[in-house]
Amino acid sequence: MCTAMMLKTAQGETFFGRTMDFSYLLEPQLFVSAAGCEWDSVLKTSRIRDRYSFIGIGQDISQIAFADGVNEAGFTAAALYFPGYAHYSSKGAGSISVGSIDLVRFLLGSCSSVEEARRLLPTVRIIGIEDSVTRSVAPLHWILADQTGKCLVVEQTKSGMHLFDNPLGVLSNSPDYPWHVENLRNYMDASPEQPSQSLWGSFALAPFGQGAGTYCLPGGYTPPARFVRTAFQKAHVPAPADCREAVNTCFHIMESVSIPKGIVVTDRGTCDFTQYTAFINTYEIKYYFRTYDHFRISTAGLTRESVFQADKIKRPVSLGKLAHINEFNEFPPLS
Repeated sequence: MCTAMMLKTAQGETFFGRTMDFSYLLEPQLFVSAAGCEWDSVLKTSRIRDRYSFIGIGQDISQIAFADGVNEAGFTAAALYFPGYAHYSSKGAGSISVGSIDLVRFLLGSCSSVEEARRLLPTVRIIGIEDSVTRSVAPLHWILADQTGKCLVVEQTKSGMHLFDNPLGVLSNSPDYPWHVENLRNYMDASPEQPSQSLWGSFALAPFGQGAGTYCLPGGYTPPARFVRTAFQKAHVPAPADCREAVNTCFHIMESVSIPKGIVVTDRGTCDFTQYTAFINTYEIKYYFRTYDHFRISTAGLTRESVFQADKIKRPVSLGKLAHINEFNEFPPLS
């Protein structure tokens, strides 16, 4: 379970981010990879050479699996769960074989824009490979965005690979993206405006209080509910004036779909919860993130020094783990 979103500021800057909701405990780290880095394809039959440097959040599971990231061109990508719909095959017409958990890395290293990814993806075979965290083949779909504000959803199902333009700039999990778009028609009456009183014959009904226009919005944590809430809020918040407003707006929207521990429990008896929330300024190539146990927003960027270190060792270099613990400070500060 995850939710992703793209948002543009009044100045035209694109922000892109997601919640990472998962029932397996992750140990995510920030990694920087340099242009020219080479790595093995899933079938070990060829080596892939990255054209672009990038920064991303991932986990080192023998080979680093990136969940999201942004490259030096401001092109971004994120992987989200897609159970019951994702379908991988070792057979196909694609000339490049890429593991499902490697696709984010492959795209960040290969593409400078959504349009470039759109041209490249039909030549790719996405192969399902087991990861050491879940010990299963993760069912995934992907959301891509770039500095221009273009957004694309990538889904591979039994009927093949599908690329969907995403003018909403929102994605959650199953069902597929077209289903979520159609489902929005059930919420056409939702409005940020306060309705006036309603007359039932001669009997007058008045709203209980503010927010009555949102009464029909779903309140649960299912993928359809999270998609609807995120799309509604994104469509109605004022366009942020600058970077600071954009970061605040993005994190506030994601608070409505962030999952506390204990609210969603799997059939394994484990909690599916929001382990981190991260947003990217695609112009500054900069991450803003916070974790379940650390609500203060931290930042990290694609710096010249980090790229130099990654280029020096010819593999991604870790900037450190995301995990921190909240510290509570007295207010006002004691002198």
